[in-house]
Formats: sequence, structure tokens, C-alpha cells
Amino acid sequence: MLDHEIESLGEFDDVVEATGSLSGWRVQSVDLRERAAALSSAETDGAVFLGCAMAPESVAAVQERGGLVFPPVPKLPFNPYRSRLYAPEELYADLAEGYDRTPDARSYGWFQRTKNDGDVFSSMLRAVHDDAVSDALDEQLVGARVVGVMGGHKLARGSGAYAGAARLGRTLARAGHTVATGGGPGAMEAANLGAYAAPFDDGMLEKALEMLATAPSFEESVGEWARAAFAVRSGWPDGGPSVGIPTWFYGHEPPNAFAQHIAKYFVNAVREDGLLARSNAGVVFLPGAAGTVQEIFDNATPNYYQSRGAPTPMVLVDEEHWTRTLPCWPLLQALASERPMAARIALAASVEEVPQTLERLREAELPGA
Repeated sequence: MLDHEIESLGEFDDVVEATGSLSGWRVQSVDLRERAAALSSAETDGAVFLGCAMAPESVAAVQERGGLVFPPVPKLPFNPYRSRLYAPEELYADLAEGYDRTPDARSYGWFQRTKNDGDVFSSMLRAVHDDAVSDALDEQLVGARVVGVMGGHKLARGSGAYAGAARLGRTLARAGHTVATGGGPGAMEAANLGAYAAPFDDGMLEKALEMLATAPSFEESVGEWARAAFAVRSGWPDGGPSVGIPTWFYGHEPPNAFAQHIAKYFVNAVREDGLLARSNAGVVFLPGAAGTVQEIFDNATPNYYQSRGAPTPMVLVDEEHWTRTLPCWPLLQALASERPMAARIALAASVEEVPQTLERLREAELPGA
């Protein structure tokens, strides 16, 4: 499929110079106030301009020649037409003035005010935003071998389990995988931290863990928790990339600063399904509670029906947790019985077993294949 999206001023100039036509193109969140001459001369029949700042005369000229213009929406704390994923620095801008002043907190506040008001305009803005984020996420992950890492948001910095999840993220990233998490705190942050630490020597992660342990939980102060993460990033800039896919639906879960690319959604169902669907190299389930249990069976269902193709690997970590505390493993085994997905599920005793287990499951021959 041809890419007919223009997402930067440079791309806009290249298309106009090469063809003199914007017909059929979708111009997404580009400031075109200095391109009045180009907009008045280029063909625009069938072109769509999404959230592009334009001079009033340019809007009129484009519309007269068959183009559609969806103007920027004023006084929003987010851009519904955004063309790229969020960066941690963007969501945490103005953190020095308090977390409540950041775009992340203000977007959550807007969501809280509008989610139940029945206003179709607010609903449309959320839907447009989330679709734009999904489009940017697909562009980011082209050709990537994505391993999803799921786990509880309450896992505290400074704990052995947190350090283990971080080492897992580092191992996966060093093996060439793109680590994708729910983008929040706890086990999710730890896996993203590990991916961030992958380019550095092993001592870097140990020092980072010590620094983060001074602010063990976001629940006491999101600001202090986030500032500790940015202190690590400042000490070791340009860490390894990974993806975080959080949601404003869970306002108590701030995004972590170690996912270089953040796809944050308003609709949690879209976020959950999208995260699991894009984990094409398998999903690792660390100990967690209701959210992680939901993710296990959200992932098991398409593997059971093979609605996304061949089943992908699922590794549950910690026998005690998944067989006794929350006995998901016996149910997963029962579902998988006599189906192809049985060859793609495993229970690992520890995070150290995960990389080899994932490889074994990927290479397993499926019954009937």
C-alpha cells in the first residue's frame, strides 16, 4: 500500500515541487502558515488537511478546489491529529512546576471531564486521537520483532523482582527484539528501563536501579517518581529504544520515562488489543493482578482461534503466582489442549529462563503444520 501521508514540512515541499499536486494526499498536523503560495497553486481536489495551521485565505482556496480541511482544535492539552508517537519529554513537559502542570496530567484531566458528558465532539476527538496514535505506532514498528512484557504496576523500584524484570528487558533488547510494555510503572517500567540500558555496560543498570530506589513508588508522588527516572536518563543519555503503550483510562498509572516511544490512548480496549496484536515475537507475563490476568486471556483468545494467524508464544513467569495465587496456568493449559497453541505456551520459573523459552516456543512445530 502506498503511503499518502504528509507528516512534515519537508515532505510537503517535496510533493509540491515534484508534482504540483496534493490531490489524494493526507496532510497531518503540519504548520502551513508560511506555504500560502503553494496552497494557492497546487491541486487540492481530494486532499485532506488534518489539524494543519493555515492562513484563512489558504483554507478558503483549498476548500474551493475540492480539499477538506479539519482545523486545529483550540484549548486542548493534546493534538488529536498528531502524526508521531509521544516522547517522555513531551508528556512530562513542565514537570518542574508540578506533575499536574504536565500535558500528561492535563490530558487526563480533560478525559475525566468529558468521558461521561455525552458530547459527541469529545468522543470524536478521542477516537481521532487514538486512531492517529495507532497509525504512528504501526509506522514505528515496521519490520520489528516485538516482544510484549506484561506485569503489575505496583512492583516497587528497589525490589529483586523489579531488577529481574529490568534485566529481562535488557536481554531481549540486546537480542534484537523491540520491547513493548503497557508503558506504566512497576514491571512495565522495569522492562523499558532494561531496554534503555541495553547499549551501556552492565554496571549502568545496577547504578540506575540504585538511583530509582530512592523513589520506589509513584503513589506517594508522581513528580518525585518521574524526576528520578529523568535523572537516570540525564546521567546516561541516548539509551536504547523501546515502546510503551499506556492509557489515560487508568489515570493512576503515569507513563514511565524509559520507553522512548509512547503510544498513549484514551480507550483502554484499543490500547490492550493493539499492544498484544503487535507483539509478533511473543508475550511474557510477569506476576500481576487483574490487568495482567485480562491480558493473558486477551492474548489467548486469538491464539485459540488463530484469528491472527499462527499462535504466538506466551510465557507465564513464576509458578507459585500463576498456579496458586492466581491460577491462570491450569486454565490456559486446558484451553490449549489438543490445539496448535499448546505448542506455544510455557510456564517459566524465573525471568532468566524467558529468552530461551521464547526461542524454543517460536521454533516448536505446530500440530498439523
